[in-house]
Amino acid sequence: MAINVNDVYKSVLVVLEQQKRGVITPNEFNRIAAQSQQEIYNQYFDDLNQLLGMPQTSLAYADRMALLDEKISLFKKTSAAISESGGLYAVPTDVHELGSVIYNNREVQRIQQYEVFTTNASPLTAPTEHYPVYTYENKSLKLFPAILSDTVTINYLKSPATPKWGFDIDNELGHYVYNSYASVDFEIHSSDQPLLIDKILGYAGVMTKDQFAMSLANNKEQQINVNDQK
Repeated sequence: MAINVNDVYKSVLVVLEQQKRGVITPNEFNRIAAQSQQEIYNQYFDDLNQLLGMPQTSLAYADRMALLDEKISLFKKTSAAISESGGLYAVPTDVHELGSVIYNNREVQRIQQYEVFTTNASPLTAPTEHYPVYTYENKSLKLFPAILSDTVTINYLKSPATPKWGFDIDNELGHYVYNSYASVDFEIHSSDQPLLIDKILGYAGVMTKDQFAMSLANNKEQQINVNDQK
C-alpha cells in the first residue's frame, strides 16, 4: 500500500518541467513531501469526524467509511513489550494516538492525573494488580499500583514515517541519482497518490486543474458569504 517516493518525485519533476518552473532539489522535495503527507494523514481523522456526524443509512456513507477505515488501519500497531524504567513505561516514539494498554492479559483503565489521589484514597476504587489503572503524559505510562513484575503492551495509531528521497551524486555529471536503500516511501494510502502530488506541486508553486477549480469554488463561496453580510 505504500507510495513509492521515487515515483512521486519523478511525477513532480515532469510537471515542473512542463510548466517551465525549473526543478526542485531533493532536500526541498523531502521537506515539502513530509508536510504534504502529514496534511493528508491529519485529514483522515477530520473526514472520520465528519462521517460520524452524518446519517448512516446510505451506501455512499458505507463505502466512504470502509475506505477511510482501510486508510487509517495502515497505521494501527501493537507494540512490543514495554519494560518499566524509573516507575514509567515509555511508549514508542511513533505513537500518534494511544489506544488500549494491556498488562498481564488485561486491558488497563486510563485515569487523568488529577484523579490519582482520589482513586487511590478510596478502598472501593483503589487499583490492584488484577485491576490496575494508568496515567499517560509526555509519552510515558505510569501504572497504579506500582507494578514492576511484568511488561506492558499497547495498541495505538502510529504517525507516518517521514518520507525521504535518498540519493547519491554522480561523480562525473554531478547529477542526483536515486538510492532506494537511503529512501523512505510514503505511508499513506496508495489511492491518495494523486492528491499527494497535487499538494507537493502546490507548495512548489504549480496550481493543477483540480487545485484551480477548488480555488475558484472557495473564492466564490467567500464572495457569497460577503454578499450575505451586506
